[in-house]
Amino acid sequence: MLLAKSAAKKKRPKIKFIFVLWYTGLVSEYKRNPNTKCLVCDKPIYRRPAEIQKNEGRVFCSASCYGINLRKEIPCGVCGKMILSGLNKKTCSRSCANKHRTNIKYKIGRPKSNTKSQRTSKSLLLKNRGKKCENCGYNKYQILQIHHKNKNRENNGLENLELLCPNCHAEKHYLEKVGLILNNRLEGSHSPV
Repeated sequence: MLLAKSAAKKKRPKIKFIFVLWYTGLVSEYKRNPNTKCLVCDKPIYRRPAEIQKNEGRVFCSASCYGINLRKEIPCGVCGKMILSGLNKKTCSRSCANKHRTNIKYKIGRPKSNTKSQRTSKSLLLKNRGKKCENCGYNKYQILQIHHKNKNRENNGLENLELLCPNCHAEKHYLEKVGLILNNRLEGSHSPV
């Protein structure tokens, strides 16, 4: 038994220790000569020629210089200071925004006869035409809906609008289409006798 153990010990390979001089600091780090400059800070750097060609000469020394290059800046509308574009920014600070706002004329050019929203047009129709459906006379005005007679939502003139209950409004939009399709099929299927 002792002989088997000693034979097993002899069969093990001997571990050789190889010292790498690179990690010990005895060999100085290999540095390449710079062949181009950073596009943002003009620091001399080395990049592979294929990388320079692939990026069309746009090379950077670090991720921060790359981020600075990607940043889009526009001038402030009041003082001209450069600010990051985006988020609909037009000024650099609150004081510049207040100065910019004084020059804006908000209500010029807006037509006076058109109503601004569905709610105001509904309230006008309720006052002028009564609180009931114009088609069937249903009197719960809270659920009445506005219908455009010519089916043009841009035309909000009071002569184009009418108050309808949900059932009459559905009939105006949907049942007329279905009725037209059924009538066309029936007329086409009749044969003269």
